[in-house]
Amino acid sequence: MTYIINSMKLLFEGLFLGILLSFLFSGLSMISKTFYYIYDLIVTVFDLLPGVALLPVVIIIVGVKPGIVVLLVVHAVLWPMSRNILDGFKSVPQIYIEAGRNIGLRGAKLLLGVYIPAATSYIVSGLKVGWARAWRGLISAEMIFGLASCPGIGLFINQMRTNMNNAEMYATLIVIVIIGLFVQYAILEPIEKCTVKRWGMSR
Repeated sequence: MTYIINSMKLLFEGLFLGILLSFLFSGLSMISKTFYYIYDLIVTVFDLLPGVALLPVVIIIVGVKPGIVVLLVVHAVLWPMSRNILDGFKSVPQIYIEAGRNIGLRGAKLLLGVYIPAATSYIVSGLKVGWARAWRGLISAEMIFGLASCPGIGLFINQMRTNMNNAEMYATLIVIVIIGLFVQYAILEPIEKCTVKRWGMSR
C-alpha cells in the first residue's frame, strides 16, 4: 500500500502542475499572438519527446530526487493538454468571442467566460490523454529510476522481478490496470457527463 500511496502522490503532484501550466500558457497564447506562435512550436517539439528519453537530461539538471518523477509526469501531461486546449481555443466560433467582447469581457474574463466553456470538449479530451500518458510515464520512470527514499509501484515491480516473485509482480500489474480503469470511469467519465455531454457537445 505504501508503494501505491507514494506513486499516487507523485502522480497527482505532476498532474496538478501540468494541468495548471497548460491552462496558464494556453491562456497567454490567446492574449498574445507572438506568444501563441512560440508556444505552439514548443508544444509541437516537446510533445514528440518521450519522457523516459529526457530522464538523463533531467537527472543532470535536477539531480537524484523524487522531483524527477514529478517533472516527467508534468512533461507527460503538459504538452497533450496544451495541444488540445490550443486547438479548442482556436475552434471557438468568432461570434462567441465578439459576443463576449460586446458585454465587456476582456483578457482573463474573456478566457474564463467564453474560451474555456466553448472548448470544454477539447479540454476533457486532453485531460484523458494527459492522464493516460502521465500514468504510463510514472510507472516507466519508477521502473527505470526507482528511489529507495520514495518507493513506488514501478520500483516494486522491479523488486519482485529481481526476487523472482512472479505472483506479486503480476498482481501489481493488475493493480495498475484497476487504478487506471477507476480513474477513467469513476473520475473522468463523470466529468465528461457533467460538462461535454450535458451541453450537447457529444453523443
